Amino acid sequence: MTTATLNETTSSRTGAKVAAWVLQGLAGVAFLMAGAMKSTQPMDALHTAMAWSTAVPDGMVRFIGVSEFLGGLGLILPALTRIKPALTPLAGALLVVVMVLAAGFHVMRGELQALPINAVLGLLAGGAAYLRWKVVPVQPR
Repeated sequence: MTTATLNETTSSRTGAKVAAWVLQGLAGVAFLMAGAMKSTQPMDALHTAMAWSTAVPDGMVRFIGVSEFLGGLGLILPALTRIKPALTPLAGALLVVVMVLAAGFHVMRGELQALPINAVLGLLAGGAAYLRWKVVPVQPR
């Protein structure tokens, strides 16, 4: 391998690491915020802010919130601490599943305006999962 090839490989790997952290950070913060809101806000406030929440039991809204919050933590903490970093791509993949299910729910209710949010969050989580699984996995301690 030539020095130029090594520099290109190192540079592209560094770029992939930066991209992974950006995706993890954006998706992680978004899911942490959404999850915190759904798990802590009074149900009346949630019903006003999110019409869909009236169509499911309150306990389900709380469960979704806790799941999103934990998924957001899972996108960031295992890779950051390098303790069980394989949980990061798993969290991202499971959040993609949550977003696919949410999109299907919104389609059934005719809430098509919610689909771009589901798509963006799903793509962020999926991109982070792919990068951390295949391209730049974090090595455990």
